[in-house]
Amino acid sequence: MVRPRRFEHVLRVAELARHIALANGADPERAYAAGILHDIARDLPDAELLRLAPPECSIDSAHPLALHGRAARTLLTRWGYHDPVVLEAVEDHTTGPRGGNDVSACVYIADVSEPGRGVNADIRELALEDLTGALERAIVSKVTYLQGRGIQVHPRTLRAYYALPCIQQESETPTMPKPSSELSELTMPESSCGQPDATRRDPARRDPARP
Repeated sequence: MVRPRRFEHVLRVAELARHIALANGADPERAYAAGILHDIARDLPDAELLRLAPPECSIDSAHPLALHGRAARTLLTRWGYHDPVVLEAVEDHTTGPRGGNDVSACVYIADVSEPGRGVNADIRELALEDLTGALERAIVSKVTYLQGRGIQVHPRTLRAYYALPCIQQESETPTMPKPSSELSELTMPESSCGQPDATRRDPARRDPARP
């Protein structure tokens, strides 16, 4: 189901997720399991992704690859796998953790920063000391990158962004815009929260509209 080159990435993600979990008091075995399982639907045809995970927004319809996390959860559930922590981590690795699940944070960070990608070493290193700080940097960098290029941000990613502690603090100001399910007209607020160097590339080094 996963191509050989993809499987090499999967192994790196699983090992890094476990390492990050161990460093932060999260469950290393669940982090490893979620890392191994996170891309099981990544190489499926678009039509199959759409069947397994019906679109929630226009981004899903236009870029079915954005659905591969949800599709993977559907497959795992059908196969009898029911660990809710691992299932949530698998589902959310494409768009960002919803909060309250350290395993999800470990897998999300590992996916965007595993050494084979050749980017985000700073996020990887930070995650071994400060999981929350690394997650903030990864999500803020992603959203800033997309918005700076006029590209829609997935509604789930925007919800993850607004759930970050630093963004919640900033959102107490009355001028902060609210999240929307359709984001084409939304202008993201400027934020210093978790911001990396301005010359950074996209955290995942892939088509930004396709998680």
